[in-house]
Amino acid sequence: MKTDCFLDTNLLVYAYDRSEPDKQTKAQQLLNYLAERGLGSVSAQVLSEFYVAVTRKIAAPLSSAEAAERLRNHFQTWTVLEVTGPIVLEAARGVTEHQFPFWDAQIWATAKLNQIPLVLSEDFRDGAFVEGVRFLNPFREGFELGQQLDRDPCRPR
Repeated sequence: MKTDCFLDTNLLVYAYDRSEPDKQTKAQQLLNYLAERGLGSVSAQVLSEFYVAVTRKIAAPLSSAEAAERLRNHFQTWTVLEVTGPIVLEAARGVTEHQFPFWDAQIWATAKLNQIPLVLSEDFRDGAFVEGVRFLNPFREGFELGQQLDRDPCRPR
């Protein structure tokens, strides 16, 4: 199933991070918007990173049982993409050719090889367009996903 948006880990984590109330509210609103419209995808990598972050890295960590329940919810809500050999190889190329850190390159490669034109993340340069994939920071001032989706996310700006 093809979706319009690939969600990076930080978007999922901020929904549970009470130490960042503005980002928490924005993340929850955005995730609800995407879930209601069936627009989001994540990868097994993103869900693995999510589990580690919410059980170890946020100010008020979730218990392992709570985090496992959230994982089950994410599996029911989002299209979950596998990390395959070709994705790993493409990520390695992304490190070499685009100077991405490896785990970010794997996010890019997953979106690219699954033909998902938009990655929502604060970890990439906002507005960057790399080989058919646009990166937008949903936490920047004035970000409105509906406006972004109304435009062609694949058209370089």
